[in-house]
Amino acid sequence: MHTVVDGTARGDGRPLVAGDIVLLVDRKDRRYMFALRADGEFHTHSGVLAHTELIGLREGQTAKSTGASSFVVWRPTLSDYVLKMKRGAQIIYPKDIGPILMLADIGPGVRVLESGIGSGALSLAMLRAGADIVGYELREDFAERAVRNVTDFFGDVQDRYRVEIRSVYDGIDEVDLDAVVLDLPEPWLAVDHATVALRPGGILVGYTPSITQAVTLREALADRGFARAETLEVLNRTWHIDGQSVRPDHRMVAHTGFLTHARRSSS
Repeated sequence: MHTVVDGTARGDGRPLVAGDIVLLVDRKDRRYMFALRADGEFHTHSGVLAHTELIGLREGQTAKSTGASSFVVWRPTLSDYVLKMKRGAQIIYPKDIGPILMLADIGPGVRVLESGIGSGALSLAMLRAGADIVGYELREDFAERAVRNVTDFFGDVQDRYRVEIRSVYDGIDEVDLDAVVLDLPEPWLAVDHATVALRPGGILVGYTPSITQAVTLREALADRGFARAETLEVLNRTWHIDGQSVRPDHRMVAHTGFLTHARRSSS
C-alpha cells in the first residue's frame, strides 16, 4: 500500500517505493496507472518496463522500456486517479466534482449522505476534503468497487466512510446531516427523506444528466420548502497554446450533467 500523508496519496518528494500508485505518461501524452510491485512488469506495444526500473525514481524522472520508449513517472493527482481508476459505473467527472464540493459546502467534519456512489469518484473528493460519508448504493458490485477505489487511494478510512447496500428511496436513517448528495435517476423521490435527515440549513445537491430530471427535482424541492435553489452546468474548454498559435482547442468537455442545489429551511 502506498503511503498516505494527511489523507492524501502525496509522496512529498520521496522516491517511489513498492506499493505506490504511479502514472506513466508517454511522448503522445498517453497515460497508464498501476501500483508498483517488486516483481511487477508494465507491458506496452513498445516493450516491457520492469517495476524495479521505477522503484527509487522521483516524480518527473524518465524510464525506458525494452523497446526504448520513454515514460515520465508521476504519482497521480486525485483527478488523474479518478479518470484512470477501475470503474463499475460511470463516474462524475472532475469538472463537476469540484463545483459539487463547493455547492455542498464540503469540508472537515461535514456529515454527508451520498446515494448512488457508483465507482467512488465523488466519495474520493469529499473524503479528501475531510467529510464523513455514509453511502447508500443499490448494487453490491458498485459498492465493492467504490470501497476498493477509495481504499487503494487513501488506505483505511473506515472511520469516515461507510457504504450500505440499500435504496435511498426507502428512507434515510441518518439525522442532522449537513449535506445529501444524490446521483440517481429519480432524485426527487428522495427529497422527502432528505428533508427529515438534513439539519436546518443543510444542503441537497442532485446530479442529473437531463434537464427534465432537474426540472422535476426542482419542483420537489419547492414543494418541500427548500430555499435558494439553483441549477447549473459546467463546461470545460481547454486552449491550444504553442508559441504564436493561440486558439481554443477543437474539442471540449461540454455537457455531462446538471447540478441542482438547495438548502433546507427551518420552517
